[in-house]
Amino acid sequence: MKYITLAIACLAITPMQAQTIDEVLRQVEQNNKELQAQRQSTLASKLEVQAENNLEDPSVEYSPFYTRGITGMSSSELVVTQGFDFPTLYGARRQSGKWKQAALDRRQQAARRDILLSAKNLCLDLIMLNQQHALLEERAKNAGELLALFEKRLEEGDAGILEVNKIKMERMSVQTEVAQNNAAHRTALQQLLAMNGNMPLEFTADTYPHVEELKDRNAFYDEVMATDAGLLAADADARAAEKELKVNRQSWLPKIEVGYRRNTSLDEKSNGFLIGGSLPLFSNRKKGKIARLQVESTRLALDNARLQAAADVHARFNEMQQLREAMQAYDVVLMHRTLALLNEAVKAGQLSIIEFYTEADNIYRNLQAYIELENRYQKLMAEIYKNRL
Repeated sequence: MKYITLAIACLAITPMQAQTIDEVLRQVEQNNKELQAQRQSTLASKLEVQAENNLEDPSVEYSPFYTRGITGMSSSELVVTQGFDFPTLYGARRQSGKWKQAALDRRQQAARRDILLSAKNLCLDLIMLNQQHALLEERAKNAGELLALFEKRLEEGDAGILEVNKIKMERMSVQTEVAQNNAAHRTALQQLLAMNGNMPLEFTADTYPHVEELKDRNAFYDEVMATDAGLLAADADARAAEKELKVNRQSWLPKIEVGYRRNTSLDEKSNGFLIGGSLPLFSNRKKGKIARLQVESTRLALDNARLQAAADVHARFNEMQQLREAMQAYDVVLMHRTLALLNEAVKAGQLSIIEFYTEADNIYRNLQAYIELENRYQKLMAEIYKNRL
């Protein structure tokens, strides 16, 4: 039985070439709706940061005056003003805005990394399911050949009904596992398609791509501390908070207002300039304290992120070593060769069916365990190298 590749229903279906994991990830990065939303949200937030340093809107006021006994307007006043913050505030806000935008970019990069890692893990699961499917096909083929052989022997009186029934039960067990495998494969592929914006893709790989072996714990630690997207985002948040504190330290400076005033009356007109300002005696209350607390919060968050990253480095390095040693304990070639010898022996009458399945079941369990172990190792390596995505 072959897997049915899922795709979007369309009027004409054109054949697609099977894709590698890297090709799938490139498609997901382009088509993923969550990533597209993240990009738009980041752009909107960056524009909001830029807008924080804009000039105030100019103000225009016109007042007509009327006097009893005089027909029409007796006088009027026109006032045009423009408010400014103290000049040094604009420079401080510009520096703060740069780090705020950098923090937004870092957060977006961390979200991108996590989404691509999820997509890669789905690809790795599909590879494992394809390997399991191939193993189940081998079991089904062997069971089918043995059933045909022993049904013939039963007719000839050289085999018993218990042996035939044992083979039939093996076939039923394999068919059940095949159905479960197909369902798991379909679910994983549906999830991958959803991550790809429901755009069609073809992924049929049954072998894992080469993974660079990791031997140096210190080099791994240095790489994570220098490139981890979460750490870089936390660092950018801390720097942005420090710059915002500098902005708030200048928020006590007066606002400046300049403008033009024109007064008219029945017999004269006058023009003049308007210069004024305002002191933030009340609006600035507790802003400095709030900014200092935010700085402390982001620093603690950064320290926690560094501690967590360091702990993860050691935990993952140790787990990787253990998984590698466990995988090396399995001789896959020997197990397949032994299965072939057992199959030849039972067909030649040197083994009974009960003896054959006692030995074969143990080997199949070991092969299944190896497939799952290799999948765990590949996922762990994907997690280790996630900042390279």
